[in-house]
Amino acid sequence: MVNLELAHIFYQIAEFLEMKGVEFKPRAYEKVARVLESLEEDVREIYQKGGLKALEEIPGVGESIALKIEEYLKTGRIKDYEKLKKECPVKLEELTAIEGLGPKMIKVLYQKLGIRNIADLERAARQGRIRHLFGFGPKTEENILQGIEFLKRTQGRFLLNRALFMARTIKERLAQLKEVEKIEIAGSLRRRKETIGDIDLLVVSGKPDQVMDFFVKMPEVEKIWAKGPTKSSVRLKEGLDCDLRVIQKQSFGSALQYFTGNKDHNIVLRRIAQERGFKLNEYGLFRGRKKIAGQTEEEIYQKLGLTYIQPELRENQGEIEAALKNKLPQIIGYEDIKGDLHTHTNWSDGAESIEKMARAAQKMNYQYLAITDHTGTLKIAHGLDEKKLLSQMREIDRINKKFGSHFRILKGAEVNIKVDGSLDIKDEILAKLDIVVASVHSNFKMSRRDMTERIVRAMKNPYVKIIGHPTGRVLFQREGYSLDLEKIFQTAKETNTALEINSYPERLDLNDLNIKKAVEMGVKLVIDTDAHSQSQLNYIELGVAQARRGWAESKDILNTLNWQKLKSQLKRRD
Repeated sequence: MVNLELAHIFYQIAEFLEMKGVEFKPRAYEKVARVLESLEEDVREIYQKGGLKALEEIPGVGESIALKIEEYLKTGRIKDYEKLKKECPVKLEELTAIEGLGPKMIKVLYQKLGIRNIADLERAARQGRIRHLFGFGPKTEENILQGIEFLKRTQGRFLLNRALFMARTIKERLAQLKEVEKIEIAGSLRRRKETIGDIDLLVVSGKPDQVMDFFVKMPEVEKIWAKGPTKSSVRLKEGLDCDLRVIQKQSFGSALQYFTGNKDHNIVLRRIAQERGFKLNEYGLFRGRKKIAGQTEEEIYQKLGLTYIQPELRENQGEIEAALKNKLPQIIGYEDIKGDLHTHTNWSDGAESIEKMARAAQKMNYQYLAITDHTGTLKIAHGLDEKKLLSQMREIDRINKKFGSHFRILKGAEVNIKVDGSLDIKDEILAKLDIVVASVHSNFKMSRRDMTERIVRAMKNPYVKIIGHPTGRVLFQREGYSLDLEKIFQTAKETNTALEINSYPERLDLNDLNIKKAVEMGVKLVIDTDAHSQSQLNYIELGVAQARRGWAESKDILNTLNWQKLKSQLKRRD
């Protein structure tokens, strides 16, 4: 978990430096933070194997940052970070959690109004004092208040990838104990909800006392809420609560079903059990006093007359009715993806080269990888102009010669949808690309009608194959922009434009309900990572989970196709 701790620190350093007006360095720290939070190998292990030299081989890590990582690994602190934190007059991390508030704006708010924290900010906004500052205005003030309310609603929850990382780390450690016979993750994390409130683990063990003793003494544990022979609860240093329950082997399936949830799904199952003369609880399925099922989840569902319902579907959104009729979809599998169609390299704001990204994709048994770096008008992401885009196409042609016929790098771009729906790269350049992802990156507060028309016009461009992160939401930061999704879905179907399920943990956009609606309307989808480094290609798991929650099958997802079939799907629309 040291990776996440360091990533958090480097993000903060970037914000401190930006507030001080330092140029260039903030972007370097942000890039390293993104790499660290998605790095599979523990930084401590990397350092132990190869010292500073090994750290400098991490994408984006130079000598200066490597020394800071070393300092943290040795001492648990970074002096430069603590100095910046001490010098900063405001609670920067707290304030930057509000959508649209960056370090430069926060600096103005502090200098002009003495705002140091969210309480100060909310007070000033409600008193109407922010609107009078140069560059702010009534709309900015309104947006700040909306951002504060949004933040209040999302407090105490964690992104899926962070919760998964913590849960899997603990699960793997507990699984190595000789006293642990079986262990599984339960709760909303097993259902792959996009944000997680706590971690639930279930264990089968004949020696629960030893397991509980080990659990509460783990290095990740900050506070012990409760410790008992069958259940213990702790607070992890990351701020997330974790519960461990020891279950009897013969009841493990019923307990796993019960503690996976969700609550509404379980209520309907218990009602079905009662209607059939059974009793269902976490200990098993009973007829009178006789247990007739409980060791596996599958037998619970089978005895109730349902086909097995995958955990991701258990939200009481029609899955039980479908299972009773044997009409559940064959949802996409985690191994069905043949390639990633939205990735970034160091040609724009990514951390690594085209070839490194391609080789990482090949190791994942992909057949293709699309390089879709940002284009022209997105200056903050070092967007490519048309000359650089043509140069990158030539570089991709050169690198493709190194790969055999079983893998292909696709020439692509993530182009910006301008306010009027036009794109920031000319059609004659787009015509040379294998794939074009069009995304909104600015002016998020447009009216529902105008934002819908903006995206509709982009979809009508014959070279646009995919609409990236369609609703623009960023978890814990901003809600999606106002859209007529019915019209978006209808236009996507008419123009044969695929809508993206963006796997990036902060996005997971489209959400599950929108995916389900798109599938019902016959809209084609793609699952992409928006990866900015090799390790972020693994985010694909999160996007597939989101697709599964939205009832999507492999046939609904374009990048489950092999290259030849995908190529025919990507043909230009005249």
